[in-house]
Amino acid sequence: MRVVTFFDVDNTLLDNDRVSDDLRAHLEREIGEQRAGRYWQLFEDIRAQLGYADYLGALQRYRIEHPRDPRVLEVSSFLMGYPFANRLYPSSLDAVDHARTFGSTAILTDGDVVFQPRKIWRSGLYEAFGGNVLVYVHKERELDDVASRYPADHYVLVDDKVRILAAVKALWGSRVTTIWPRQGHYALDESLVAKYAKPDVTIERIGDLVSLDLDSIVTAGKAS
Repeated sequence: MRVVTFFDVDNTLLDNDRVSDDLRAHLEREIGEQRAGRYWQLFEDIRAQLGYADYLGALQRYRIEHPRDPRVLEVSSFLMGYPFANRLYPSSLDAVDHARTFGSTAILTDGDVVFQPRKIWRSGLYEAFGGNVLVYVHKERELDDVASRYPADHYVLVDDKVRILAAVKALWGSRVTTIWPRQGHYALDESLVAKYAKPDVTIERIGDLVSLDLDSIVTAGKAS
């Protein structure tokens, strides 16, 4: 059986909530609490519009409102030079290595065309996956392209967002096993989680993936 395991990045392999917390603290130091609040308002507006986090896009919009604020350049440098490798979850790379015993592995994530690839590169994930990286605006809408690039008899999708897992399961059915690590603010929002179908497999942290064997994973996907 040819198996491909896809991993999300933010709050799946990498603790993006900590990245956001660090940026929040940095913004308040550099531009003050009030203007930092405006940045996050712009950030949420863009996320609602596009469906993914766009840190640089929010910074661009902030600059339009404050064209004479030179501190925005320092904030940009903070984002582009951030040490993402320090924010990988414990045992996240062990989970990737374990999934590689099943078959092929790849990153399947959402994001903008600049910052998300930069994050993947600086975190070491690009190298860990041998360059097998897919970044879409809405990955759940691009599954035909995903399958054409990575043909398989069975897919495994590891993602912290139950919304994504449910959408992919609805389209791929028994061809996929959805694995949900309960990490990050999306996974811990009980009211949000309750809106979607239960994933095939739930683990408390990404490192727990190493305790799963391929037969049980495939069986869980087909049973549902």
